[in-house]
Amino acid sequence: QVQLVESGGGLVQAGDSLRLSCAASRRTVRAYAVGWFRQAPGKEREFVAAVSWSGGTTNYADSVKGRFTITRDNAKNMVDLQMNSLKPEDTAVYYCAAKWDGIAWTSGLYNFWGQGTQVTVSS
Repeated sequence: QVQLVESGGGLVQAGDSLRLSCAASRRTVRAYAVGWFRQAPGKEREFVAAVSWSGGTTNYADSVKGRFTITRDNAKNMVDLQMNSLKPEDTAVYYCAAKWDGIAWTSGLYNFWGQGTQVTVSS
């Protein structure tokens, strides 16, 4: 069992930056791929970014490509999501999730989930 805890959300203005962090409870998380997803009110949960267990492979949704960066530090059991040039449409609850093997874009393939952190971007 892996427990994930997100932090770093908040209220910012359009154009600002935020850094979300996902802390894992166990060192074994370094064997998992980790993804960030988000869910806005009335919308389905959507893929944002993912990183492989080694950190060597990353993938981003087109809507955040060039603005968001996902990184991981396996020594600290942490995965971060740096979000720059935020837009009002980035407003959502952001979740981190972990899965065995390679990264995936489908939320149903992830085995462990955090509780989420709210990001609100005002115009």
